[in-house]
Amino acid sequence: MAAAPKGERRKRADQRAATEKLILDTAEDLFSQRGYFGVTIKDVADAMGIHPALIHYYHDGKKALFDAVFGRRVDYAVTVRTAGLDAYEAEAGDHPTVEGALRAYYDGAFDVYINGEEGWSNFGRIFAQVNNAPGYGAEKMDLYFDPLVLRLIGLLQKALPDANPEDLFWSFQFTSGAYTLILSRTGRIDRLSNNLCASDDFEAVRDRFVTFMAAGLEALYNRRKAQPAGS
Repeated sequence: MAAAPKGERRKRADQRAATEKLILDTAEDLFSQRGYFGVTIKDVADAMGIHPALIHYYHDGKKALFDAVFGRRVDYAVTVRTAGLDAYEAEAGDHPTVEGALRAYYDGAFDVYINGEEGWSNFGRIFAQVNNAPGYGAEKMDLYFDPLVLRLIGLLQKALPDANPEDLFWSFQFTSGAYTLILSRTGRIDRLSNNLCASDDFEAVRDRFVTFMAAGLEALYNRRKAQPAGS
């Protein structure tokens, strides 16, 4: 049988790409609202008005679909953070600061949510779910982000050479937890503040986040320095 004309092959490829994007966009929206365990392939198909078999044609089950949703954006998120750390290390050399290191790690990440398409907000919620899930979620963080986290810890240790490494790791844990709560956009701060603050106002968050976190880490460091030796 003769091969389809080049124009027809391109049209089919474009149609497949459009269908795949729609599947991922729809699944991303549903996963962000209901979590991994609250969504089925049928839910995604129903939201699209198609038969579940079409989604199975593109993805071998729900886990594969979730992996595709997560992987579609996480590579760029890793690239942004890597670039931020690269640029800061080149600029700071042997004299990084706590705030500078944290800003290199987090500011670009917030910029993605400020300037990116609406789908990034959905991905943020999914990222928050994964970052707070044992087992499967921890594996995702190990794979994509642990090397970056260890680079950040190394910069913080260089900024505070005599800091207790345990304090640095706990401080990162605190910042990571706050970061993912922000990405969850629960709306609680809107209600608590009577709409003075908005949970989707990432610019307001970026303006405050690193300064607040750096002050906490440095306060912990200074408190330990002030303790008598051996206490």
